[in-house]
Amino acid sequence: MLGFIIRPPHQLLSLLLCPGLRIPRPSVLCAQPRPRAMAIFSSSWELPLVAVCQVTSTPDKQQNFKTCAELVREAARLGACLAFLPEAFDFVARDPAETLRLSEPLGGNLLGEYTQLARECGLWLSLGGFHERGQDWEQTQKIYNCHVLLDNKGSVVATYRKTHLCDVEIPGQGPMRESNSTIPGPSLESPVSTPAGKVGLAICYDMRFPELSLALAQAGAEILTYPSAFGSVTGPAHWEVLLRARAIETQCYVVAAAQCGRHHEKRASYGHSMVVDPWGTVVARCSEGPGLCLARIDLRYLRQLRQQLPVFRHRRPDLYGSLGHPRS
Repeated sequence: MLGFIIRPPHQLLSLLLCPGLRIPRPSVLCAQPRPRAMAIFSSSWELPLVAVCQVTSTPDKQQNFKTCAELVREAARLGACLAFLPEAFDFVARDPAETLRLSEPLGGNLLGEYTQLARECGLWLSLGGFHERGQDWEQTQKIYNCHVLLDNKGSVVATYRKTHLCDVEIPGQGPMRESNSTIPGPSLESPVSTPAGKVGLAICYDMRFPELSLALAQAGAEILTYPSAFGSVTGPAHWEVLLRARAIETQCYVVAAAQCGRHHEKRASYGHSMVVDPWGTVVARCSEGPGLCLARIDLRYLRQLRQQLPVFRHRRPDLYGSLGHPRS
């Protein structure tokens, strides 16, 4: 078993407290069977388990932390070694002014609570998009959208600042101007070794740029992360398609923790957090509303697939090495 759904913790608790109810078996989600030649026969219980958390953040930072902490503790109880939280896990503000007012530096109180949570639970945390007041805050009065990776001792082992900012106008979804309050990051972060594998850090809109995912894969990534807050129009059209494409082209696992539901009167998110394996199969996904899903990461399968379908050895950068440049 590589992936399955877990109900939100309060639903699990209600099931456990009602002796007349039976807890359903976790659902395995395999949209496409793997080819027989690629089968892996090691016990799934030997494989690292990751948890993908889905939340509905609001402008209330302490309530958001309480919700995230409940999911992280549930992930630890179920045996996960790494839990992923979505973009804007800290808060979703009503406007750029509120975003700036609620933001904090990495050394602030909120991140301190998460470092303590990681130590308490003994697992790694991917904090998918922290509104960070950087060292240039006094000069710019703008922030970074920062993906923070904590180890199980609560230490910050990596930070990636979102490089592609979402400045778009989608009919029916409303305009998004992330650059009104946010500075694009200057560089990519090298993949980080974790108990689940080498993790490459990205954030939401980054998934639309395959050059980034290919660069992370070429640098050694085995798991790509896209913590997100997708909208209600782009979500149904593009969310799963893009995630599966990034997994197939890089032959990596893709982990995408998502915001869901209505944050306040001005914004709602699509949800549908998921894990995709290197074959492009969705092996775990969250149901509607806040909750979490679990998946096991099988690196033997990943390496076998890369050996059998060696696309990176077949690439021709001499023909298309400049694809990242803007169109003329």
